[in-house]
Amino acid sequence: MITDNLNCLLIDDLIADQKIFCAALEGVNKSVHCVYASDGFDALKKLKDEQYTPDYIFIDMNMPRMNGNECLIEIKKIDRLKNVPVFMYSTTANPNSISQTKENGAAGYIVKPENITELTETLIHLFKNRK
Repeated sequence: MITDNLNCLLIDDLIADQKIFCAALEGVNKSVHCVYASDGFDALKKLKDEQYTPDYIFIDMNMPRMNGNECLIEIKKIDRLKNVPVFMYSTTANPNSISQTKENGAAGYIVKPENITELTETLIHLFKNRK
């Protein structure tokens, strides 16, 4: 599994979820770097900087101002990000939501697990299968 120097963008409005995600990434590999955006608008502002292209993007589905699906659609409009895998990250596994996000270009859908260990294992599996 190649995870050295991976750069991930997590779009999530909850600071606690940001910290959990960061801890899980550190469990995968301490060299994985994570940038946070507090909502879709903040993420799009960061992504407009052509110097910044993450290797992976993770988007919470339930956020204020712009939900995860709306954010996904906007990200997929940015040409240089078309091949960056975007994973939706949510507490619910609504089949209609999962289907809609995949139609809109999501590479996958991760249901927020019960603990950091499960999230770490999910991320290890995800990175292993993508490289």
